[in-house]
Amino acid sequence: MTLHERVKLTLEDFERIIDLPENADKLFEFIGGEIVEVPSNPYVSSVGYNIGAPLKVFVKQHKLGHVTGEAGGYVVAGERYAPDVAFISYARQPELAREGYNPNPPELAIEVEFPTSTQSERNLRIKLSNYLSVGTVVWVIYPETKEVEVYLPGHPVKILGMNDVLRGDPVLPGFEIAVSDIFAE
Repeated sequence: MTLHERVKLTLEDFERIIDLPENADKLFEFIGGEIVEVPSNPYVSSVGYNIGAPLKVFVKQHKLGHVTGEAGGYVVAGERYAPDVAFISYARQPELAREGYNPNPPELAIEVEFPTSTQSERNLRIKLSNYLSVGTVVWVIYPETKEVEVYLPGHPVKILGMNDVLRGDPVLPGFEIAVSDIFAE
């Protein structure tokens, strides 16, 4: 094996490794057969909160479901993802899992891509493909360019800039937020 070959792991390998005592305080994703540690990043958390907080208020006011943050993991197409913010309706799942990764994928996943690297973009492409394959709508937030990419299953990507408004259709009709508010310091 050369230095650049990737070793693919099984889901059982992933579960065994993340359950080790030294990994108790860490968050991991299982992407394309590889274990990826989700780094702690206060800036990403802040950007996620800028959209997650108004989303949570909207969902709570309309009694629609659950909004989770960066520690909420989901099973998506057999893999394990931890979106920065996610929504799953009461109709799909009345109560969230109390431990481990939620067994159902979210209906909306929000990924804050920062800092952007070749590896993070590769992982994001895999996640996007799997999210879309299970019907999840995905919003990818790029703080470096101050843009939001909107992915709806079966539709072309829509790119929104600072002068645009992000709308929750079709998953959360009536929800909207100015893109500039997502990047407010």
